[in-house]
Amino acid sequence: MRSMNGLELARGFYEEYGAPMLHAQFPALEEIIAVGLAGSGSECFGFDDEVSRDHDFEPGFCLFLPDEEVIDRRTEFLLERAYAKLPKEYGGVARLKISPVGGSRHGVIRMDDFFTARIGRKDGFRDDMEWFSVPEHYLAEVTNGQVFRDDVGQFTAIRRKLSRQPADVRKKKLAGQLLLMAQSGQYNYPRCLSHGETAAAQLAIFEFVNSALAVIFLLNERYLPYYKWRFRALRELPLLSELALPLERLMTTDNQCAGEKVAAIEDISGAVIGQLQAQALTEAVCGDLEKHAYSINDKIANADLRNQSILFAV
Repeated sequence: MRSMNGLELARGFYEEYGAPMLHAQFPALEEIIAVGLAGSGSECFGFDDEVSRDHDFEPGFCLFLPDEEVIDRRTEFLLERAYAKLPKEYGGVARLKISPVGGSRHGVIRMDDFFTARIGRKDGFRDDMEWFSVPEHYLAEVTNGQVFRDDVGQFTAIRRKLSRQPADVRKKKLAGQLLLMAQSGQYNYPRCLSHGETAAAQLAIFEFVNSALAVIFLLNERYLPYYKWRFRALRELPLLSELALPLERLMTTDNQCAGEKVAAIEDISGAVIGQLQAQALTEAVCGDLEKHAYSINDKIANADLRNQSILFAV
């Protein structure tokens, strides 16, 4: 029988024990609190497996509270106590014994604290420039997982606002990452090899792959997760997921396969260019990623952002 993953455990634990606890002990708060599982951890992305369960894994969910004007600190404390008293095991998985009041990844969490800890603001960004102040894996954390209940909709509204970055922000990131792909893969990898700099050539490959991953996620309008989950997430994307294997081979084969690597770089670049053209992001019609990078940068509507260095967003 298949064991439940983290999101399934969280939902089941909430529905079987959390929801009845709230209804019995805090009926006035049921429609005010947002409940779900989001944030740090592979289970919030649906990537958890048996290996993931060696640390910080438990059947837990989050009770996201509005500010203290709505739910005061004493009520927050009582909620923490009630959450801590829920069954110590669910679905054959024991709850962690780190904190008597739920802990920071599960249990009672202020909405403001959840967002501020990751993006520095409690309710989203005010302008385009603020989007560049936060690594994308934090944006992935505030928009991942599932919300089981949110009657007021405050938590969901903030997540929805953060789930898609503005078009100009996306274009600036694309332009910079495409230029890095061009420099590291199409230009510097073969050049390093011609100089006999094999270690530098491998670094060029790693730069190319990292930038290619960033571009692919941008083309899918998804946030790039923490590095150890990028290939796992890539294989599940609707666009260009077929590039996972050639990108992996670039990183895991040595320079004895240099000819194959050069060909793979061009194939990957061609696939990316095809998608850029399909989305009408570029006016260039060649195989040179650098020309596509500048074409995209020229299409940025915000003049202040357009005139920043093309590498401003990387």
